[in-house]
Order: sequence, then structure tokens, then C-alpha cells
Amino acid sequence: MSANTLPRTERLRSLGAVRRMFESGESGFIFPFRYVWFAAPATEQSVGGLVAGAMRFPRRANKRNLLRRRTKEAYRLQKQIVHNGTPVNLDLALIYSSKEVLPYKTIANAVRRILESVVEHL
Repeated sequence: MSANTLPRTERLRSLGAVRRMFESGESGFIFPFRYVWFAAPATEQSVGGLVAGAMRFPRRANKRNLLRRRTKEAYRLQKQIVHNGTPVNLDLALIYSSKEVLPYKTIANAVRRILESVVEHL
């Protein structure tokens, strides 16, 4: 299986994990995303996850879905920044906070900068 996949096990679905991340995680802002992350020591049973595409402004579902797809694709292609050499489980939420739909290159650049800044803090 390719390393550039985003399987279900890597998506954050547990309400408790999401609550823990938002209550005790760290946050930041890199345009157009507000991001929240929580890092826990790696164990064999726990897997880090991603909550992508939490939207704040777009009202139309087709625009929200487009932004969610772009965000997930940018993360999927760049997640090796985090997974190379870091033995922690990282929970990450990306909250899109721009009113306009931005091109994929802008979103991918922002996701890359977010992942690099999170790795610096680990």
C-alpha cells in the first residue's frame, strides 16, 4: 500500500479524542486555516488522526465539499513531514476560516507550513 493514502484509521472520529484535542491541545493560525493539534506518546493501540475540513464560512455545500477535498488531498500528499521520525500520535484539526474559495496551491502551501510548524514544536 502506498504511503500517500488516508485510510479510515488515520481519521479522527472519536468524540473523546476530539474533545481532548480542543480542550488541551495547542493552536495557531496560518492563512486560511486555524489549526489545533494534540500530540500524545505513541502506543501500538492508539493512532493519530486528522479532522479536516471543519468549515466556518462557506454556505453552499458544494463549496464546503470542494474545500474539504482540497484540504484532505493536501494533507494526504504531505503527511510524511509529520510521520518521518516522530514517534508520537498527532491529532490535528484544520479549520478553514476564509470567506472565499482559494486555489489548491494556496491550501497545499498552508497545510505544508502548518505541518512544519507542528513538527518544530514536537
